[in-house]
Amino acid sequence: MKTHPQIIDRILEVIREHQTFCIVGHVRPDGDCIGSQLGLALALRNEGKKVTVWNEDSIPLKYKFLNAEGLIEKPRRGGKFDCVIATDCASFERLGKAGECIAARKTFINIDHHESNTRYADVNWVSPREPSTGELIFRLLKVARWPITRPIADNLFTAISTDTGSFQYPTTRPGTLHASAELVTRGANLAKICDEVYQSYPLSRAKLLKHVYSKFRLTAGDRIAWFWLKKQDFARTGAESDDTEGLIDHIRAIEPVVVACVFEELEPELTRISLRSKNNQVNVSEICGQFGGGGHPAAAGARIPGKPLSVQRKVIAAVKRALNDAR
Repeated sequence: MKTHPQIIDRILEVIREHQTFCIVGHVRPDGDCIGSQLGLALALRNEGKKVTVWNEDSIPLKYKFLNAEGLIEKPRRGGKFDCVIATDCASFERLGKAGECIAARKTFINIDHHESNTRYADVNWVSPREPSTGELIFRLLKVARWPITRPIADNLFTAISTDTGSFQYPTTRPGTLHASAELVTRGANLAKICDEVYQSYPLSRAKLLKHVYSKFRLTAGDRIAWFWLKKQDFARTGAESDDTEGLIDHIRAIEPVVVACVFEELEPELTRISLRSKNNQVNVSEICGQFGGGGHPAAAGARIPGKPLSVQRKVIAAVKRALNDAR
């Protein structure tokens, strides 16, 4: 078996010492967050542990099939746990309400792959080399020699697949494909996962996509593509914030584009930005860091207060600077 970091042994030691667990994930959970939370929770339950799973926001429709047992709940105050484990969450603030409800704990573990992770727990396993947290959970289970059941395989395969852009992002490594192949061998239902995650969209999302294609803009010699999602766009299309996942990839895929950006209106003077880069010399995590956000070199985000046009100008200017520095 390949060598593994001592941190895995430390985490397993903590898990074996404790009995009651709470698995928490970041606000607006994606496939990696949900798959990692549930994959770990199911494994711990199989080991006889008492497990609670909390996330502030609802599960996007396309990932609901993973939560068939209804394990993921809204956080509530008054819970006491031997151990809290955060998965796929770069900072304590990103836990949202879940963070406010986990104060009564003995040990706090943070398992994540974001380069911008702030190492906020008692025990921190942060490995930016891995393209997904799902792959870290897979390695944890392998070292522990815990059984990987079909539901666990479904969750971890979904986590790895979604955070690698279905194995298309350059972060995908040979180990990622080996792990995924083993999960399929262990029963991950490829046909169901692909159908639910990639091939079943509500009509409201198609209407939102129509908006994207008719409204996106190009600048900086077509190297920057961007579009806005205002509250009125959601009202008009019947879409929800969940429906926006992956929309940015449609403008990122335009050939001359190097950086794609989505501006989403949260409040009249609060904007969420998402950035994607196709050039490893343009680190969008550093760009988002200028605005209090973070993420990965090729995919990052931030929430920025201020008037919408002012936010747009500042972000586009920061992206232009990064593009010029990369030359």
